[in-house]
Amino acid sequence: MPDTFPLTSIIIPNYNGLRFLTPCLDALRGQSYPRGHTEIILVDDASTDSSVAFVTEHYPEVKVVQLARNCGLAVGCNAGARAARGELLVMLNNDTEVEPRWLAALVEAAAAHPQAGAIASKMLLFDRRDTLHNAGDTMGADGIPRNRGVWERDTGQYDAQPEIFGGCGGGVMYRRAAWEQASGFDERLFMYLEDVDLAWRLRLMGWDAVFAPAARLYHHLSATGGGTLASYYVGRNTIWVMAKDMPGPLLRRHFRQIVRAQWRITRDALRAWRGESARARLRGQLAGVIGLPRVLGWRRQTQAARQTPLTEIGRLLIDA
Repeated sequence: MPDTFPLTSIIIPNYNGLRFLTPCLDALRGQSYPRGHTEIILVDDASTDSSVAFVTEHYPEVKVVQLARNCGLAVGCNAGARAARGELLVMLNNDTEVEPRWLAALVEAAAAHPQAGAIASKMLLFDRRDTLHNAGDTMGADGIPRNRGVWERDTGQYDAQPEIFGGCGGGVMYRRAAWEQASGFDERLFMYLEDVDLAWRLRLMGWDAVFAPAARLYHHLSATGGGTLASYYVGRNTIWVMAKDMPGPLLRRHFRQIVRAQWRITRDALRAWRGESARARLRGQLAGVIGLPRVLGWRRQTQAARQTPLTEIGRLLIDA
C-alpha cells in the first residue's frame, strides 16, 4: 500500500443493470483501500428498471449522475469523470465483482509506474473464476484489438509481463492527467472500442499502459450489451479507430494485413448470413467505410498530438 492514499473515483456506467448492482456495490464496500479516499459514482444512462431508486435507498454513499436520455457508454463515462474529484479515475462495468484488494492493487501499480496513463485489472470470468477474460489489451498490426489471455486458464502466465497496449474499459484505472490530456472517451463512437481508441491516443501522446495482476475482478460476459448491438458497433468502430489513430506509415506498412483481417470478418459474416449478429456486423463494416471521410477529419487532430516515435508504436503492434 502506498504511503499516501490518493483520492480514487470509481465510475460505473449503468443501463438497466439493476440485477448486477448488489454484488458489484457490495464488493466495493468491502475494499481494503481506505473508504475516505474513495468515491463511487453511478452514471445512469436513462434506465427504466428502478436502478436509481434502488441505489439511492440501499447505497446512499454512491453518488448518482442521471442522464436524461440514453447517450451511450462513452458519454456516460465522460459525465462520471466530470463529476469525479479523484486524481485516479477507475472505469468499472456494473456486471463485475471485484476482490477486496482490487483497488489497492491498482493504486499500487499506478504509484510504481508514474508514466502509466492506464492501469488494467486482471479480468476473470464470473462463472469460471480460474479463466481469464482479459489480462490487458494488445493491438494487432492488422488493426484488430485483442484481449490478452482470453479463455486461458489463469496460472499467472502474464503476471510478470506488465507492459500492454491499453486497458479494457470494464475495469481500468486512468491517471486524471492522462485522461484530461486526451479529453476522455470519444463520444462519437457511442459504445464499444472507446477504450481501444483512448489507448491509442494515450500511447501516441507518450503515456504507457501497465497490467496490475493483483487487481482481480470477475466479469459477466456481454451482460448489458452483446448480440447485434455489439456486432454493429464493433464492426463500425474497428474501422473508425484504425483510420483515426494508426499513424500513416504504419497504416501503409500493414495495409495488406488490415485488408485481409477485414475480409476475414466479412467472409465469416457472409457465411453466417442468416444470423442477426452476422448481418449486424456487415452493417457495421459498411457504416465504417461510409463514415471514413468524416473520420479522416478527426484523424488530423489525433495525429497532430503524437509525441511517441513511430518505432515505439510499431514495436507495440503484434502480428496476427
